[in-house]
Order: sequence, then C-alpha cells, then structure tokens
Amino acid sequence: MTGVLISIEIDAATVRRGDQLTIGGQIFTVADMTALPRNGKRLHFTTGDSLTLRPTTILWAARRVNPRRLRGR
Repeated sequence: MTGVLISIEIDAATVRRGDQLTIGGQIFTVADMTALPRNGKRLHFTTGDSLTLRPTTILWAARRVNPRRLRGR
C-alpha cells in the first residue's frame, strides 16, 4: 500500500479498517469491525485480538493516506 502514515484522532464513528493503534506498546491493525448497540464498535485486529470502542472513547491512530488525493482539497 502506498502513501504516508499520519497521526489522527479517532472514535467509534471515525475508525476505519487499516488504522493502526498502539496499545501497551504493541501495534494493532484494525482488520474488521462489528457495530454494537448505542453507537459502539468492536474492533477486530489482524492478531485475532479485539477491543470494544464506546462512542465516548477517543484514541490516536496511524492512518495511511495518499498525499496526492489531499492536495486537491
């Protein structure tokens, strides 16, 4: 995958597949998500681990973006 990694603030509404979160010094990449009641999400990582993200939870993630796409905005 091409592009650059940027640091972005995420919550249950803005998290995307491919986002990389650092938790306890380990990097976890979001592989899939499941919607939960009250706008929460369960994140499934490539490692097989999962994390429940509530609507009020805010985390920082690394997201790969294509800078050429951002230039036109």
